[in-house]
Amino acid sequence: MLASSAPPSLLFLPLLLLLPPPSLPADVVTSDPSVRWVEIEGAPLAHLLLDWDSGVLYVGGVDHLYQLTSDLEVVSHVRTGPHLDSPDCLPPIVAQDCPSATQTHNHNKLLLLEAGQGAESGSLIICGSLYQGICDKRYVYLKESALTSNPVDTQYVAANDPRVSTVAVVITTENKQEGGGAGGILRLMLVGRGYTSKGPGDIPPITTRRLYPVVPPRRAFSQEEELGKLVVGSYSEYNNHFVKAITHDKHAYFLFSRRDMWHKKEYRTYASRLCVSDRSFYSYVEVPLLCRGGYNLAQGAWLGNHSGEPALFVVMAAGQASTPVATSRSALCVYKMADLDAMLRRAQEVCYTEGGRGSSGQEEAYIEYAVSSKCLKLPKVSLTDYPCGGEHTPNPIASAVPLPATPTYTSDTQLTAVTTATEAGHTIAFLGDRTGKLHKLSKVPVSSCERQTDCQSCLTIRDPYCGWCVLEGRCSRKHECQRHTEPNHWLWSFEPTNQCVTVQSLQPANQSRDEPTQVETHRNTKKRIYKMKIMMMMMMMMVMMMMMMMMMMLMMMMMMLMVLLLCSRCLSCVDSVWRCNWCPLDQLCTHNHSCPNQHIIFNQRVRTAVCFACVMSDFIGLYSCLSPPVQLYDCSAGQSDCSQCRAVPEEYGCVWCPGSPAPSCVYNQSCSSAPADTCPPPQITQVSLRPVCLSTCLSGGVLVTITGSNLGMRYQDVVGGVTVAGVQCEPQPEGYQISTRVVCELQPSGKQRKGPVLVSVGNSLPGRSTQDFTYQDPQLLDLVPDKGPVSGGTRLTIRGRQLLTGQTTDLRAFLGRQPCYIVEEVNDTQLVCQTGSSNHTGDVMIRVFFGKAERIVPDVAFRYLDDPVITDATPSESFYGKSFMYYPNPQLYHLNRDAPYRFKPGGVIAVEGQDLTRAMTRQEVRARLGDQECEVKTLDNTHLYCEPPETQPMSEDDGNELPALKVEPTVLMGNLEVDLGLVQYDSDSLLSPVPLAAQIGLGAGAAVIILSVLVIILMYRRKSKQALRDYKKVLLQLETLEINVGDQCRKEFTDLMTEMMDLSSDVGGPGLPLLDYRTYAERVFFPGQQVAPLSRQLDLPDSRRQTVEQGLQQLNNLLNNRLFLTRFIHTLEAQQGFSQRDRGYVASLLTMALHDKLEYFTEVMKTLLQDLVQQYVAKNPKLMLRRTETVVEKMLTNWMSICLYSFLKDVAGEPLYMLYRAIKYQVDKGPVDVVTGKAKRTLNDSHLLREDIDYSSMTLTVLVKNGVEVQPCPVKVLDTDTITQVKDKILDQVYRGAPFSQRPSADSLDLEWRSGQAGHLTLSDDDVTAVVQGRWKRLNTLQHYKVPDGATVALIPRSQSSGGVNQVFQTGEKTPMLEGEEEEGLRLWHLVKSSEDPEIPKHRKSSMRERERAKAIPEIYLTRLLSMKGTLQKFVDDVFVAILSTKRPPPIAVRFFFDFLDDMAEKHGIDDPETVHIWKTNSLPLRFWVNILKNPQFVLDVQVTDSIDAVLSVIAQTFIDSCTTSEHKVGRDSPVNKLLYAREIPRYKQLVERYYSDIHSAASGCYQEMNSTLTELSGSFASEMNSLVALHELYKYINKYYDQIIMSLEEDSSGQKMQLAYRLQQVAALVENKVTDL
Repeated sequence: MLASSAPPSLLFLPLLLLLPPPSLPADVVTSDPSVRWVEIEGAPLAHLLLDWDSGVLYVGGVDHLYQLTSDLEVVSHVRTGPHLDSPDCLPPIVAQDCPSATQTHNHNKLLLLEAGQGAESGSLIICGSLYQGICDKRYVYLKESALTSNPVDTQYVAANDPRVSTVAVVITTENKQEGGGAGGILRLMLVGRGYTSKGPGDIPPITTRRLYPVVPPRRAFSQEEELGKLVVGSYSEYNNHFVKAITHDKHAYFLFSRRDMWHKKEYRTYASRLCVSDRSFYSYVEVPLLCRGGYNLAQGAWLGNHSGEPALFVVMAAGQASTPVATSRSALCVYKMADLDAMLRRAQEVCYTEGGRGSSGQEEAYIEYAVSSKCLKLPKVSLTDYPCGGEHTPNPIASAVPLPATPTYTSDTQLTAVTTATEAGHTIAFLGDRTGKLHKLSKVPVSSCERQTDCQSCLTIRDPYCGWCVLEGRCSRKHECQRHTEPNHWLWSFEPTNQCVTVQSLQPANQSRDEPTQVETHRNTKKRIYKMKIMMMMMMMMVMMMMMMMMMMLMMMMMMLMVLLLCSRCLSCVDSVWRCNWCPLDQLCTHNHSCPNQHIIFNQRVRTAVCFACVMSDFIGLYSCLSPPVQLYDCSAGQSDCSQCRAVPEEYGCVWCPGSPAPSCVYNQSCSSAPADTCPPPQITQVSLRPVCLSTCLSGGVLVTITGSNLGMRYQDVVGGVTVAGVQCEPQPEGYQISTRVVCELQPSGKQRKGPVLVSVGNSLPGRSTQDFTYQDPQLLDLVPDKGPVSGGTRLTIRGRQLLTGQTTDLRAFLGRQPCYIVEEVNDTQLVCQTGSSNHTGDVMIRVFFGKAERIVPDVAFRYLDDPVITDATPSESFYGKSFMYYPNPQLYHLNRDAPYRFKPGGVIAVEGQDLTRAMTRQEVRARLGDQECEVKTLDNTHLYCEPPETQPMSEDDGNELPALKVEPTVLMGNLEVDLGLVQYDSDSLLSPVPLAAQIGLGAGAAVIILSVLVIILMYRRKSKQALRDYKKVLLQLETLEINVGDQCRKEFTDLMTEMMDLSSDVGGPGLPLLDYRTYAERVFFPGQQVAPLSRQLDLPDSRRQTVEQGLQQLNNLLNNRLFLTRFIHTLEAQQGFSQRDRGYVASLLTMALHDKLEYFTEVMKTLLQDLVQQYVAKNPKLMLRRTETVVEKMLTNWMSICLYSFLKDVAGEPLYMLYRAIKYQVDKGPVDVVTGKAKRTLNDSHLLREDIDYSSMTLTVLVKNGVEVQPCPVKVLDTDTITQVKDKILDQVYRGAPFSQRPSADSLDLEWRSGQAGHLTLSDDDVTAVVQGRWKRLNTLQHYKVPDGATVALIPRSQSSGGVNQVFQTGEKTPMLEGEEEEGLRLWHLVKSSEDPEIPKHRKSSMRERERAKAIPEIYLTRLLSMKGTLQKFVDDVFVAILSTKRPPPIAVRFFFDFLDDMAEKHGIDDPETVHIWKTNSLPLRFWVNILKNPQFVLDVQVTDSIDAVLSVIAQTFIDSCTTSEHKVGRDSPVNKLLYAREIPRYKQLVERYYSDIHSAASGCYQEMNSTLTELSGSFASEMNSLVALHELYKYINKYYDQIIMSLEEDSSGQKMQLAYRLQQVAALVENKVTDL
């Protein structure tokens, strides 16, 4: 991918000039070698963002994000994909939970800049298509990300489909609601996105997202309830294709195209507007944009200026017929913002005050997006008073009148982008097309001014950007010419009257800038000379072009090149043409002819120049001259001490002279005294190491920088001569500077030390630092707390010794790999840090780094725990405002006034009082009796009951032996403490003494009892030992049994998974046999009916059909009257003959009749449910919805079935089918008794085949005819299978993956056993060969026919075998099933005889032990239940998780109805969470999901046999147990089915509770979304319903209870006004010629 570099306004954009003159033909801008480019990845690039303040360019594409400089140098590059993702799953993506997840490319959807707050730097907002369109904030160099882990569903921003557009704009408004913040600032992001068919389906087209401030529990980019959104009735119909989002004058605008749902259903482009301060979208209004010529689809837009006014530039394309597909024919239309705002205000005004119609009566405004609002007739000042709308104003408003514009430019190539710029007061637009080419009105490339070298060529190109800068003599843009504001100083190339002028001569031709003089210019036309004085005041070196004023008034200024140069070094000075001279001693280039220090080298134009010391070399003080080749050196330059001086190469003759006035480095012949042979000792002025060394000093590795003087003449002088506290510090060559700096690396010390820094050079005395430095070893001792949540934020205090080691900036703490941010100033004994977030729980090591040295807290780990879940908060309400009510202290009366209160152990103490519960609860009261607690049991307004200890407590008062009862509140409510008096326990010492005779008798009795107890204990110990031995034996057997069962489960599960992996390839495509909606509705609405009303036709004679249908249509109109429908239902339910079956039937008929008006159906259902809630609240609310006893309860079942069909099809259907297939596969692997339905492999103990049946598995080769070719197909069966069972298994294999209804019935086929060329035998369940024993006849099996393993069989139509069989096997001839066998006393059996009692020998019947043993023997086979349960566990889990998981958004119907139940509970004051939980369980899991789990044939086209149904019943019962609130307790007498899932049910309960909780805590307010869903469902499935038959069936009930219904309607006053009874009579007259009172 190539990106070119150009001025900011010219990036990737073609040029078009908007001027009144006729348009010129547009040319394509060709490639330009002078344009910079850079190659980057990520095609196609989606966004280019320029930071105007820094000049940084950000580029977003596919899987890549770049940060570039203005010169297109890549500063930073971040890969954003591909990653494991699927639009069907919610993040975080786990492969096991999301089978459809694949490595997916991340398309950049949004790229915006967010300004920083205060001193904070701004951030870059990036949103991609991965993970449901979540967004990210990045800071410096794109590396640091501010995105939190585990985003929730409110943080999905951009479209998850690369083809669907997303736009956004950042706005800032006042934070009035939340207060505080950053000075009351609230920064939001308005996002517009198109509709996506996958992923969360409840994201509106326009939403508001939070950016700043983000204070927990709020989240960045979240769509909060208090933030606005554009609510629509149908997301799929209002699929806006967004093009641009902008802000202008306190408003935000969105440009998009979509189908006009209100009028002609054609695609149009719209511009919508919102007030920036409007968080509720009350101000939303939109207007269609008309670009004449049939250009209806916006492709790009830009907010610029046109004729000095703000305008919206829109690139439009003509749509292909009535589709959103753009053709190549396109144009540019310009809409002034003033006109757009006026049109939007007009639409608001008409909808606010005129009901949507203008003065002519024509519709000018209406309510869009299928929401329940309408235009009103409010006061005329409404728009003035409420410019941004209010709760009472209608919204969202759409204008029916478009804003027109005439195309400014047209093209036959599809234009896709537009931007504008203003140059010299003129507006220029740049256009780009879909081929990547740049278009421009004129014939020169964009920004080509600098290529024109003279005035004539500059004016000739007629480039709107270019003009001739007269004084500077160059072709430039206007703002680049310094004096462009003065008249005639910048000549625009597009102005035809401008002319160029020339100058013939200029005297003098060059002049020093420091000298004033007169300059004469000559123009070749009039030979006139003008003289003027020029004062040269330039202060920096430059080349200037000077132009002189020559013409009068309208004449242009003439120009002559006059270049002034600041002379530089010698060679360039004397060689220049500007007559500059060189002063060698002063290092000065001057125009003067004398130097301050006399010596001067004249310019070569004056005399021959000899140049010395012209160029400074890298060595300080050294100069070189090219001619003659001489080098001069200044010893004093840069040599400040002895070592530096002596380091100068000897050829320059520099010495360190110790003479006066001060020692210095001079030329050897200039030193008046003897030069120094040695240098003074080193002097240390600074050491970049704190007095307390870093901990790494003990192990080395720290770099120390030592600065000073005389630190050696070369690096080798200091090698081995640097120590820190007596420890060697190795000098580093790259850090050494002669005499002034040494950088060394500390070596290990091995122990703690203290001492100065020493530097030795040669034999001189070492230099010594003024401070001592310490090696020390910091230690970490412990930390508190030792656990915290994974979200972070825990403040840890780490205690230790010598923590102030090294620089504070080098101190870092980590928990595992996660940083722990130091938040307080560190002292020598402790540091405090705040934990960061972690992606997993568990123990992590605490590490603290002192520079490079790592220390850990020994034997202590920090444990990350799951985030706490707040389940309840009390109180849940508080006061609004500043008022607070104070009550007087409660009154507690003394127990006894004069004497201690006498208390008998085992009872409670009752304390009387007044106003005890006015301001406190039982939990807030504490009672103490002496030094122990008296537990408060009950507290009401007048009494407090507390239970004291069993024994009398000690007194807390040293002056009193008896304890006193004191009551005080445990919460902070003043110093209230009430002393209620002393309490004395009643004891045995107060009773009268026992007589002596009684004491003797008691003693004797006690002795006898003790002796008896000893005998019993001895017997018990003997029995206990025997029982212990028996128990250990049984325990060993159970352990062995458990191991065997576990091994069997693993083997069975392995076999099952192998089979299911083959099955999985069929599921998800045509292999998932889902029923169509009509069949699904028929089976759910009318279960068990052979011919449901959905399949019937209206059976009427032709002569009556039209009249009856007219009457039924009128009945349909009556049903759409809510009052009639509710009275009709209540009247039917009041009749004694109206059975429960009738109630369900009528509810389903109503569902059929009103299926095309589901929104109305839902409202009626809610009304009836409110009545039902009212009834049960008065009785027992927990019983509501438990059974289907009313019409509305069956209506609720049908409603759930309609709304959840798509969820079944898309989510739950596949795991349900996999569970069904797994059950069938497992059941078929073992013997199944076709008569009793009992099976060896089952979960249901009542359907368990307990007998030990001998069977073996075998494989039959089935001949399958495929066209004309016959192919063998292996099928696994059992030798104990009946012939029908074998046929079913063959059909299962042959028609694998096909719907059950599309395969032939087993009864229509015969099974033929083939052996050799001529040997064919037709097998049957019952024929003449069947075995009869007494009154029992056994069904034939493969074992009966002795069919061998590997035998060849074929299924043939039954009609083909009726004429006879092959003569080889005469005894196997097919005969009809014997008729009348039951009457003749014969009973059929397969594997076990159903009603036969266990035959126990008579001589053993007297022994109860033997009878119990005989009964218990079959219980051994209960291990088969465990084996089956373990094998199916994964598939059961998958179904439960699919139903109850909140990883994907729950169905909107569930959220809607749960919200309704919550509202009902709140309305009726039901604060018991258990009651609401029961309501939700009864309405969804028990009413719908249990029905689906038990009857998968309602959803899938499969056959459910008795043995499969028995297994499904256990799973459904487990689901029911998981949804109840009661504690799941199991014991010896618990049913086996409950024991099977005893360990799993608590886990499933948590799943249910989390499901309910997540729905409850999610954002509510889904009514509009529910209505749009219902509207869509009504249109989708209404054609499947046979409404006339349903109405005719309903009329039968009207006819049956006609008089009662008429009377009920006439008794209602509202019904009388609407003449409902009269209208029903009309229906009766039409439908059956009923004689009425009409």
